[in-house]
Amino acid sequence: MAKITQLSQLDLNGTYSYADYLTWQFDEVVELIKGKITLMSPAPNVNHQSISWGFSGVLYNYLKHKPCKAFTAPFDVRLYDRKKSIVANKEVHTVVQPDLCVICDMDKLDKQGCLGAPDWIIEILSTGNSKKEMQTKYALYEESGVKEYWMIYPYEKAVHQFVLDEVSGKYQLIAMFSNEDIATPQTFPDLEIDLNDVFTD
Repeated sequence: MAKITQLSQLDLNGTYSYADYLTWQFDEVVELIKGKITLMSPAPNVNHQSISWGFSGVLYNYLKHKPCKAFTAPFDVRLYDRKKSIVANKEVHTVVQPDLCVICDMDKLDKQGCLGAPDWIIEILSTGNSKKEMQTKYALYEESGVKEYWMIYPYEKAVHQFVLDEVSGKYQLIAMFSNEDIATPQTFPDLEIDLNDVFTD
């Protein structure tokens, strides 16, 4: 098999697995969405990075003595339909890199990243990726069983909090926060996040 060192060597209309993904050796950062290559947006801007840093600090302080771990992009999260079983990398066709994710089941972690749904994912939307996060990733996270999903709107300084209903298997929008609010994840009900500190200018 030829070594893949440039994105141009791949068929962007082709279908690939995580096993393929592991062999690629080019500089571009990509995600796989049900086997299809998706180019990541350009490097995040200062506002995006500032918000990510704010959440990272909160999560670090909160989780450092708890049996859960938080990770920031780039970090491979391999997802699959929770109704199906996975036995090999060649059967995984979705790998994403959430801005932040929290995992409490340590069995899901390996040297490549996370196999299976994190407990909580935070995505910070931008002009280049908001449609992907709002539609494609929303459906992926719901299907794969991510229990809690936060969409962050940097310019509006707003947070939409979705929680998975275990009966219907669908997300419910349970809260919309502004930068003036204290936000609490359902995953960690004793964690209070002052969003004014996160949305600093």
